[in-house]
Amino acid sequence: MIKETADGVELCVRVIPRAKKTACSGVRGDLLVVRLAAAPVEGAANDALIDFFAEALGLPRRAVRILSGERSREKRVAIAGATAAQITSLL
Repeated sequence: MIKETADGVELCVRVIPRAKKTACSGVRGDLLVVRLAAAPVEGAANDALIDFFAEALGLPRRAVRILSGERSREKRVAIAGATAAQITSLL
């Protein structure tokens, strides 16, 4: 689920768009589940996911990037400057 890298961490995320509010809602299998208030239209959900991690971890937006799955509900996300402990604290 969470893999430490030289720059920070990589994690696999399951996104649930059109939720009432944006929040992390736990783990499903080895995926971190994040509910997003944004709809999956024109990249709005991807932007909301980046904003969620940046704000929750106190990092700039540029530190968070989607490595794969931009058009899928399952995404691989890289977060520079974060640790696995910080990610688990979101749970």
